[in-house]
Amino acid sequence: MTDTADDADAWLWLEDVRGETALEWVRDRNTETVAALTGDPVFGALREEVREVLDDTGRIPYVTRRGGHLYNFWQDADHLRGVWRRTGLDEYRKDEPEWEVLLDVDALAAAEGEKWVWAGARVLYPEYRQALVLLSRDGADACVVREFDLATKRFVADGFEVPEAKTRIDWIDADTVYVGTDLGPGTLTESGYPRQVRRWRRGTPLAAAELVHEVAPADLSATGWRDDTPGFERDFVVRSIDFWRSELFLLTADGPRLIEVPEDAAAYAHREWLVVVPKSPWLGHPAGSLLAFGFEDFLAGGRAAEVLFTPDATTALAGHSWTRNHVIVRSLADVSSRLEVLTPGPDGWSRRPMAQLPALVTASVTDTDPYDGDEYFLTVTGFLQPATLVRGELGPDGGAVVEELKRAPELFATSGLSVRQHFAVSADGTRVPYFVVGPEGGGPAPTLLYGYGGFEVSQLPYYSAVTGRAWLARGGTYVVANIRGGREYGPAWHRAALGANRPRAFEDFAAVARDLVERGITTPDRLGIEGGSNGGLLMGAMLVRHPELFGAVVASVPLLDMLRFHKLLAGASWTAEYGDPDDPADRPHLAELSPYHNAVAEAAYPPLLLLTSTRDDRVHPGHARKMAARLRELGHRVLFHEHLGGGHGGATDHEQTAWNEALTHTFLWRHLAGADGAPG
Repeated sequence: MTDTADDADAWLWLEDVRGETALEWVRDRNTETVAALTGDPVFGALREEVREVLDDTGRIPYVTRRGGHLYNFWQDADHLRGVWRRTGLDEYRKDEPEWEVLLDVDALAAAEGEKWVWAGARVLYPEYRQALVLLSRDGADACVVREFDLATKRFVADGFEVPEAKTRIDWIDADTVYVGTDLGPGTLTESGYPRQVRRWRRGTPLAAAELVHEVAPADLSATGWRDDTPGFERDFVVRSIDFWRSELFLLTADGPRLIEVPEDAAAYAHREWLVVVPKSPWLGHPAGSLLAFGFEDFLAGGRAAEVLFTPDATTALAGHSWTRNHVIVRSLADVSSRLEVLTPGPDGWSRRPMAQLPALVTASVTDTDPYDGDEYFLTVTGFLQPATLVRGELGPDGGAVVEELKRAPELFATSGLSVRQHFAVSADGTRVPYFVVGPEGGGPAPTLLYGYGGFEVSQLPYYSAVTGRAWLARGGTYVVANIRGGREYGPAWHRAALGANRPRAFEDFAAVARDLVERGITTPDRLGIEGGSNGGLLMGAMLVRHPELFGAVVASVPLLDMLRFHKLLAGASWTAEYGDPDDPADRPHLAELSPYHNAVAEAAYPPLLLLTSTRDDRVHPGHARKMAARLRELGHRVLFHEHLGGGHGGATDHEQTAWNEALTHTFLWRHLAGADGAPG
């Protein structure tokens, strides 16, 4: 199948609620096609620009340490599907390191006639000789698993191998793994994830593997793993009840033992510590705290915690990473990164600032060595600041010896551009932050506003050469909204938009749009919006609730039918986020949320572009297909494009990504720029 809207033979369609296929509705009412956009000279230019920045060899090859090697997965013009490779630290310090290629996914795909996509690997500690490689067919979440020998650089004949499924697998030792996968009826949850954990020994049938843990069909999933930290070897299983609740068990000789923390808390063991991040107030500590308990003391009933982080009204925990002897704590202060190093000692924990960071940047720990050393890799980036990668070694007191390893190139001109942070006031009086990237002063410009607003996903400053080349360099302004539903201000920021409160996220986004107009940054006819997945739901909500605020809308792999989402693929796992359409208490608010059910003929909707993927096995492409059909039936303009591959990410290689980005920005520029195609 080619990438045009007219090539319909290979498309898979859901039965429409009116008893006719969505394809018929799209085809019969296709008054403006995606093909018209791909014929625009702007599309060709953008496609080349995006491909150029994606393939730029100056990109930072981020690494993960495994013993004496640094591992990296890399895609470029010569490696469309990518190569898994490794090198040493001394070599990595060079501008052009020499890499040892372990697995060439392009060659594998060609040899086997499959559109393989790299999905990661589990490497066995401490020898790092064996790996469990995960491969996806054309970008789906479901993967096949194959054992790989890192010394011979070959898949192991008669090694561990699991057919395509949404498998969970991890090493126990060289001859044993924990695995949960599709073994037939009764082995998957209603969400399509494993409901069993089995202990599988080499050379035995997978179906005969010992069952060690099982959850209910209505639960989200079951997972098992071994903590192989020397001196602290333990085995754990988890019952994931839903997206936000779980139970952690320690496997003992007498069976699983529940670790008694709240179901909505994140908890795990690290060496002698039990680390807990409660999402509700617990033991006198506020939601979003970072707590450390003595593991054995906690099992014995002790509840005295070392408080490693306490949030406040403007500061939230963003994450934390262990080295051998320290923990690096990342926090957000009004959505800007802060870093601290905490060190346990005989007199308690000490802390010290880790680095002085400028405002409006994001610092991320990309790798640490929690087993054997105090090495860390840290990257710092901002909207106009290409990433810098540093490596550090923490000393006994938490101080660090730091070296800059890599600096990404500047891939678009930033002269005359600035980054500003503003706050809009939502309908209920809540202050909602957002970032504006673009020229200061001047008249209203074509503006692209991005949002997500769900699943605790924070929207942080980052350098995007694609946005820089495809949007900012052409005179556009780019805006990122930090609406409720994310975790920019901790668990409460997320919970404020859960379930029946989802409209708070919609109101926040609309408030940002109005604030942009009031500040003279843009006008409604020059304001475009973009979002994917849950952000696609946000886009659909904006389309049907506030069409007067926007000049164009792009929704990728979107949720749009909120009365049937739980019946499609992984949708049952999201009822904890949105509500359950089969529950009479939830159905009314879901009907009100559902863009598909609230589209009407008489509204003046802005132009809409819907993008999806046949291989998306997370959010069913039927959401986008049906929405296109409904809108066209009602007489509205809508463009629709579906890749056969790409999965939920929408693309599996740089060529697909460039095509998608060029299509999106051509569509937006056509509708938001002036009559001559230029801003102003």
